[in-house]
Amino acid sequence: MGAPHIVIGGGLSGLAAAIRLARFGEPVVIIEQHNRLGGLNSYYTRNGRLYETGLHAISNFAPRKQRHAPLNKLLKQLQLSRDDLSICEQLRSEIHFPGTEPLLFSNDFSLLRDTIDDVFPHALAGFDRLVQRLDHHDPFAPAPFTATREILSSFLNDQQLIEMLLCPLLFYGSSWQDDIDFNQFTILFRAIYQDGFFRPAGTIKDLLDLLTETLIERGATIITGTGVEHLRVVDDRVESVILENGEELDCNIVISTIGSDETRRLAGKNIDKTDIVRLSFFESIFTVDSTGKTAVSKDATCIFFCRQNRLRYRKPNTPVDLKSGVISLPDNFSGREAGTMRDVRITHLANYQQWFDARAASASSYDDLKAAYARKSARVAEAYVGSFFEAITYQDSFTPLTVQRYTGKIEGAVYGSPNKHTDGACGFANMFLAGTDQGYLGIIGAMLSGVLMVNRHILPKLAK
Repeated sequence: MGAPHIVIGGGLSGLAAAIRLARFGEPVVIIEQHNRLGGLNSYYTRNGRLYETGLHAISNFAPRKQRHAPLNKLLKQLQLSRDDLSICEQLRSEIHFPGTEPLLFSNDFSLLRDTIDDVFPHALAGFDRLVQRLDHHDPFAPAPFTATREILSSFLNDQQLIEMLLCPLLFYGSSWQDDIDFNQFTILFRAIYQDGFFRPAGTIKDLLDLLTETLIERGATIITGTGVEHLRVVDDRVESVILENGEELDCNIVISTIGSDETRRLAGKNIDKTDIVRLSFFESIFTVDSTGKTAVSKDATCIFFCRQNRLRYRKPNTPVDLKSGVISLPDNFSGREAGTMRDVRITHLANYQQWFDARAASASSYDDLKAAYARKSARVAEAYVGSFFEAITYQDSFTPLTVQRYTGKIEGAVYGSPNKHTDGACGFANMFLAGTDQGYLGIIGAMLSGVLMVNRHILPKLAK
């Protein structure tokens, strides 16, 4: 048997790529720099309680009967059963802006349309025309960046509605400031509004355990606890992968899930020196004792909010932008029983450099800044989910530096660079991208990206 195919990065896109490839009996090695697979979508335990990182809600819900829906297509490609996931659907989600009633959406698309009819009746006809345009648009056809705001303005005659519709999609997948490419908008509109949110009944650990067991059963080799030091390139081919522990692995084809510029760095190539703004986030997790007077909302699964009329989705000039964000309530899914302890997760845009400077000043400065912004964030969230600050029993916060540490993304850019490579090409004959810089977003999108790159670039060669 020849040299193995190598997957760099043990996040969900890397896991899906490795499982898909191992299904065909090919030698596969997946490399993860940390001791645990999952990348950003991972977990840790404190005081005997498991806390998830990364996972808020999974988009692209689909019933079993929709065989060609992204979720069901992914499961078929990986030969996994829906029953293994024990899918729980969202209750409903909300979009809050000042001076207007919130927009509501769920896994029934008619709820969003009905709410628009109630709150913005003059814009309903334009919204219906927009949906028709999206239904007939192919978001995977190669095209230059097209500003979504301009297109929305041609359909909708209400700026507030435009801002509200953009808010969840930008927070759940845009790597562009204040806008999003129309292809990406179309993908996310379908994933979030037309399909909706779900999650496994268990934890992210259960999902990662399932994927890991599947990999092992199919004979893949899993290397954790050491990253890739560099790639040995001859002409335009990657001949071997040198690990941080000094081990050198010859390779056949490489799938890299760590990002375009991050991958090129490993190959000794210059990265994009243009004025790219990379967006990252600050997130806090609060565990709340709900046995007393505290009443955290039990109705909403995710709450997207902006405290000003126009959403400024951009790198802030302060460590954290408290004017907008996402509140995730992981207990609020149908069929998921909540105990007396409820989790509240709050995410805001953040400035990587200011967090870097705080840590460079001193560990205490960094920790104090985290604690201060966590308190401010909790107070902001109380306006939307109810009072809970006095009932917090545990809290933790993650900064752009945390994201960078666990994903390797430059400046902790969760959604990667705004420069996408939809065909997976990254300038090497036998190495291809999967994941965010390939252009697929969300958990289902990331996993489908891994599958698609294997299907497109490796399986045809095996068939010859």
